[in-house]
Amino acid sequence: MRVQICAVGRLRTGPEKQLLDDYLSRLDAAGRAIGIATAPLVEVEEKRRLDAGSLKAREGELLRAATAKGALIVALDERGRAEPSDAFAKRLGDWRDGGVGDVAFLIGGAGGLAPEIRKGAAHILAFGPATWPHMLARVMLAEQLYRAVTILSGHPYHRA
Repeated sequence: MRVQICAVGRLRTGPEKQLLDDYLSRLDAAGRAIGIATAPLVEVEEKRRLDAGSLKAREGELLRAATAKGALIVALDERGRAEPSDAFAKRLGDWRDGGVGDVAFLIGGAGGLAPEIRKGAAHILAFGPATWPHMLARVMLAEQLYRAVTILSGHPYHRA
């Protein structure tokens, strides 16, 4: 199964990018052993100045176009389900074991995700009730994906 992160905005060089690159590298190395591959991070951006509603809709179109064809969509949204790392790992493992070929995690811009993305998602994931910066959300997601892979493989990284 391939795991893809599609996010609005470009992460510039800095501590967040270093953390993201580190967790994606760990995820790629650890995931291969258990049948989970990492697709390259896809960052999309709309350069035109649009009103908030039009911008959110356009970002939704760009995110959809960036996802692998036929991918199971997971929307990251604070109104989604916050679940413990063990439950997230089980969900990821169930998708893999159930024959899902691609899972795309979609992260919206500062204004959030288009309603159409949330409506069409197989799962809506939240990192708790707090609102997180969308640039930091991709780091948190990469860490949780890495943690899920270590849980599935029995690695001691997750000490629950």
